[in-house]
Amino acid sequence: MNELVIDKKEELVMKLLHYFITERGYNPVIIRGVKDEIWLENLEDDYKIVRIVSGYIHNNEQFKFDLFKTKNLLKTIKKKTLSFKINALSIFVNLGDNVDITKFEDTPNIKFANIHEASDLDKYRFVTSAFPDITEDMDFREKGLELFMKITSDINKKNEDDAKMNEDVFRPKKPIITYALIAINVVVFILSVFNDAILPMFAVNRELIVNFNQYYRLFTGMFLHAGILHLLFNMYALYIIGMQLESFLGKAKYLIVYLLSGIGASMLSIFFSNSFSVGASGAIFGLMGALLYFGYHYRVYLDSVVKSQIIPLIVLNLILGFTISGVDNWAHIGGLVSGILATMAVGVKYKSTKFEMINGVIMYLIFIGFLGYMVFVRGI
Repeated sequence: MNELVIDKKEELVMKLLHYFITERGYNPVIIRGVKDEIWLENLEDDYKIVRIVSGYIHNNEQFKFDLFKTKNLLKTIKKKTLSFKINALSIFVNLGDNVDITKFEDTPNIKFANIHEASDLDKYRFVTSAFPDITEDMDFREKGLELFMKITSDINKKNEDDAKMNEDVFRPKKPIITYALIAINVVVFILSVFNDAILPMFAVNRELIVNFNQYYRLFTGMFLHAGILHLLFNMYALYIIGMQLESFLGKAKYLIVYLLSGIGASMLSIFFSNSFSVGASGAIFGLMGALLYFGYHYRVYLDSVVKSQIIPLIVLNLILGFTISGVDNWAHIGGLVSGILATMAVGVKYKSTKFEMINGVIMYLIFIGFLGYMVFVRGI
């Protein structure tokens, strides 16, 4: 009953799938019209696309057509995932003797491996360099039905774990921090209506910050507004963007990104301007930058949202900022840059590595440090 005869090529494909899905975090890509091949995607790995091709390819002409088709599909995936460059690995398990893949080795961004058993992968340095444990992890003691059941069970468990992680990230949560930030801005605005001294006392202003050491203005300016329309517009934007981002990042990371974006906005504002500046828009631009960074990491799920909503929204608001007088667009740009760097520093759940987060911290400090040096030390 335990004897199940599995074709050698099918067994090899199963082992490859097990390795790339359970060990390397690849996910199957659904591509219409493709037969006898499996496309796997991991946008965080060296090879973002791995193709496992079981269809028989007889000669170089057929291989050339397969390459043409692959290039076109990679272009589509590149646009869909907002990737600047996609390296792909095609693993062939049923290549004819008349095919000479060495003639195609110079193909940009695509590598080819022709194998008949797992150990053949060791012949290709570009494979062992990217996946040093591949042949070792494809060595199973199970055979037949036992092997089939183990591979199926492991892949199903990996898919279940991925589904749980995605549910954890995208499940709607109550935006408590967003509500609190809106409440603070509203309360401060009401206080400023009854006390004319609040705005000049706490607004961002280069001369007062640099010459009188009133550094607190870099922080307090993001909670002030010059009028009711200014307040309503910013609070509506904060509500729409904030409630989504707070759910995605988590409350603590979201608050850190908001505050660091506001400070970055104030710093770039005083670098280019000596006028008074108030408003939460710099911090809100930071949230848009954070959403852009988050969407890039989860672009498999949010690619259409990033391209059709987030990017156009950022571009439109920046254009309006440069065409409408009285708008501190340098604060918007400073907030946008700071939001991206701050989100890199705090990390995106299940996606960011420690190396990326450390780089985010360093880049944010360099950005703020450079502005601080130029403003406070050089006096530019």
